[in-house]
Amino acid sequence: MPVRSAWHHKLKVLTLIDRDTRQARSIVVDKLTTRAVAPILRKNIAREARLMTDEAAHFKPIGKEFAEHGVVNHKAEEWVRGDVYTNTAENYFSVFKRGMKGVYQHCSEKHLHRYLAEFDFRYNKRASLGFDDESRAEKALSGVTGKRLYYRQPA
Repeated sequence: MPVRSAWHHKLKVLTLIDRDTRQARSIVVDKLTTRAVAPILRKNIAREARLMTDEAAHFKPIGKEFAEHGVVNHKAEEWVRGDVYTNTAENYFSVFKRGMKGVYQHCSEKHLHRYLAEFDFRYNKRASLGFDDESRAEKALSGVTGKRLYYRQPA
């Protein structure tokens, strides 16, 4: 029987967070492999950027394409080395998991990208970035202008 990782049964998500703009973008991926992750990183991150990741093997080859690739080794209980850390992403997932367990309680793979979009929006429009409830609501409602939601598509 093949050895399986502890996360083989979980849905896989790649979240990119820009430390300067403090904006997050999450993408559902089928597999956590270099082949799956590399195109996403190439499309969303400038080559001049500093990439900060954990020690996962799928980041190592693609990390060479960026100005710098800082890695923290969680297996060796390394969490921070200077300004190299993944705590920002871990914080994002902590809030996401709490929301999924406490509010939604279940998420199918089919709709995972929608839940992630909501949590990206919450993260990107949070109070510490200067958004209050009113401005956050206005921003959310601006996306529905000219659109209609149907329970079933009209015939």
